[in-house]
Amino acid sequence: MTQPLDSLSTRVAIIGAGPAGLIAAEVLSEAGVQVDVFDAMPSVGRKFLLAGVGGMNITHSEPYEAFVGRYGARQAEVKRLLDAFTPDQLREWIHGLGIETFVGSSGKVFPTDMKAAPLLRAWLHRLKSRGVRLHVRHRWTGWSADEALTFSTPNGDLTVRAEATVLALGGASWPKLGSDGSWVERLVQRGVNIAPLQAANCGFELNWTDHLKQKFAGSPLKSVHLSYTAPNGTVYARKGECVLTEQGLEGNLIYALGAPIRDAIRDHGPQTVYLDLLPDRPADKVLAEVAHPRGSRSLSSHLESRLGLKGVRTALIYECVSKTDMQNPTRLAAAIKALPLSFQRPRPLAEAISTAGGVQFEALNHGLMLTALPGTFCAGEMLDWEAPTGGYLLTGCFASGRMAAHGVLKLLSR
Repeated sequence: MTQPLDSLSTRVAIIGAGPAGLIAAEVLSEAGVQVDVFDAMPSVGRKFLLAGVGGMNITHSEPYEAFVGRYGARQAEVKRLLDAFTPDQLREWIHGLGIETFVGSSGKVFPTDMKAAPLLRAWLHRLKSRGVRLHVRHRWTGWSADEALTFSTPNGDLTVRAEATVLALGGASWPKLGSDGSWVERLVQRGVNIAPLQAANCGFELNWTDHLKQKFAGSPLKSVHLSYTAPNGTVYARKGECVLTEQGLEGNLIYALGAPIRDAIRDHGPQTVYLDLLPDRPADKVLAEVAHPRGSRSLSSHLESRLGLKGVRTALIYECVSKTDMQNPTRLAAAIKALPLSFQRPRPLAEAISTAGGVQFEALNHGLMLTALPGTFCAGEMLDWEAPTGGYLLTGCFASGRMAAHGVLKLLSR
């Protein structure tokens, strides 16, 4: 790592050493452009490494049209980025680093060793061999009076003059890893339109009783079906897995449907979501088993013997169904197939896997340069888009970083 100086000049300064910033540095250095990358943390790629804990899900193998559809309201804008760097091209790029990949049973794409660290090491080695200079513990603080970039470093303040700047500062989730959203105010002051940052891929809070929290927090709910009807009548539904927590529910199933629920809570207050505890059993079959005479057995024993309901599933029934309805087979069976859950609010942004909101695409040109700040480009999670987990987030970050780098090259060629 280079030593910080009182002042430094470079052709391109990249602020943020996550996937978007590093891929921008790669494209630029490959074109022979001198690049300096600055990051506030003691080492680079910290959130990238965290994403690799438990398996580095780099992208997804589903058909391209379905893949693009995962980006919600901003899919048209993100598609333009992905068209220039598709999921298949991302896999080829990884293979070029000497890292092989495979497709898991769910369609997710992983490095063969499932780890992020070897990929990052190979990548950084290639960047350094191309002359990319990395500066850690350099926290961007804005601009000087004469428009130089300013940084706080362990050895004092640093000013950097660059012909172009790429901001790849992340959102505001997991701030301890460097993405704290502190850039928002600086850009707003420069006239950049920014959609408010919100939690994405996050859990939701429910008002559990102490009994449920104490006995079942941490319990998984596998093979359940979640359905939600938004205020505008749109129905969202998905089968998957989630986990009951002290605060509420979290997990991939919750994340997949989280965006419309979060937005409706923001605009209308708490929302009711329905959980099918036995999605593989038809409603009439469930009713028949519930209505079967149980004799002297308790209701819990009856539900376990006839339907296999036990543990956290039975506890949720007792939590969410009134005593009167528990004694009514028709209403109880209906609740088992559509258990009403009142989602109160999303968990705090700092706990979220990713961030929604950010620099609006309308504030950028096609090369991702800020129209209010010519010569300054934006990429990665700080842009106003969101996607579910499953490789979509990383793929979007890579694609936007490459697009910003090509925008810089076009600017420099003038």
